[in-house]
Amino acid sequence: MGTIIVTEYTSLDGVIEGPGGGESFKHAGWTFEYKRGPEGDKFKLAEALDAEALLLGRVTYEGFAAAWPTRSDPFADKLNSMPKYVVSTSLREARWNNSTILRDVDAVRTVAAGIKGSMVVYGSSRLTQALIERDLVDEVRLMIFPLVLGGGRRLFSETGNKRGFRLRDSKVFGDGIVMVAYERAAGE
Repeated sequence: MGTIIVTEYTSLDGVIEGPGGGESFKHAGWTFEYKRGPEGDKFKLAEALDAEALLLGRVTYEGFAAAWPTRSDPFADKLNSMPKYVVSTSLREARWNNSTILRDVDAVRTVAAGIKGSMVVYGSSRLTQALIERDLVDEVRLMIFPLVLGGGRRLFSETGNKRGFRLRDSKVFGDGIVMVAYERAAGE
């Protein structure tokens, strides 16, 4: 079975809303105030290149599908060519090449069973929460930016059960951006 890796940009106060802009969030684009540096860029590229598939919620999928097909660089080329799965009950057509619509979160388990490598989840906060609730997340990678936004959608909401993770890796990139990678703790 493949692994599901959630990767998120977050502020110190846990806000993940609008990191790259394009949303109505009052602080949209807040990550652009900071530089990841060459090592941070290398890490994000390796993360994409190592993934076998992309798993997204509808909102993130629509944003990515509007932006990435017009770009050409190693990161964009990987996103554009890899299999993509979007979990949505309302999306009628997935036009971005190699895209498949999954009508419910439980279908992710079936897809993951047929993948040998990893499925990476970018953004997609509601999907991530549903995956965590169903114990489908194998690893969480957070790039924590050194700012407090004071409000906005947060990654973690209340879940039905306690979930244990253990630190697998940590690094500091560029302008003080801290990357932490947690994997699901054994027995959890």
